[in-house]
Amino acid sequence: MARYTGPTTKISRRFGEPIYGTDKSYEKKSYPPGMHGKNKRHKKVSEYGLQLAEKQKAKYTYGLLERQFANLFERASRRKGVTGEILLQLLESRLDNVVYRLGIAPSRAAARQLVSHCHIVVNGEVVNIPSYTVRPSDLIGVREKSKSLQVIVDSLSVNHRSRYSWLEWDEKAMVGKFLNVPERTDIPENIREQLIVELYSK
Repeated sequence: MARYTGPTTKISRRFGEPIYGTDKSYEKKSYPPGMHGKNKRHKKVSEYGLQLAEKQKAKYTYGLLERQFANLFERASRRKGVTGEILLQLLESRLDNVVYRLGIAPSRAAARQLVSHCHIVVNGEVVNIPSYTVRPSDLIGVREKSKSLQVIVDSLSVNHRSRYSWLEWDEKAMVGKFLNVPERTDIPENIREQLIVELYSK
């Protein structure tokens, strides 16, 4: 399966919430997609259906493919602690997600592209792997010759906020610091991770 590159509003409407961030189109049509979406009667969803939908929502939110997500869950399940919480922490520690959270890119898809095109450095070294795991105290910045890129300049001027307690941003140097792995209560994504754990435990 290739990475999804279709309309994001359609996916948000499927899950009943704007999983890709603020979406004016979703606000106009928040009902499910399809010709019968607005008048569609809600059928009772099975337990498996709820679990699968939650996994799909997490995959689309963070932009992962099926195998990538399964591998990440396996890593989470091998660690000590609450598996669902560790899974979300691993997702939040991905380089593309950190670049997005710092406000360097307007979306995770844009962040993934910036990383892939060698515009991002970690501890002074160029890293072009979006799935790279950022560790506490790592410094994430914009490559010197990429600091004037319009997409980065625009994103930082509009989207940068000090909203996340586990991240720190130096506006002058255009460098962010990953202070610590976030607690579950700090992660804003509306994902019921326990359902995902139950799905993979079958």
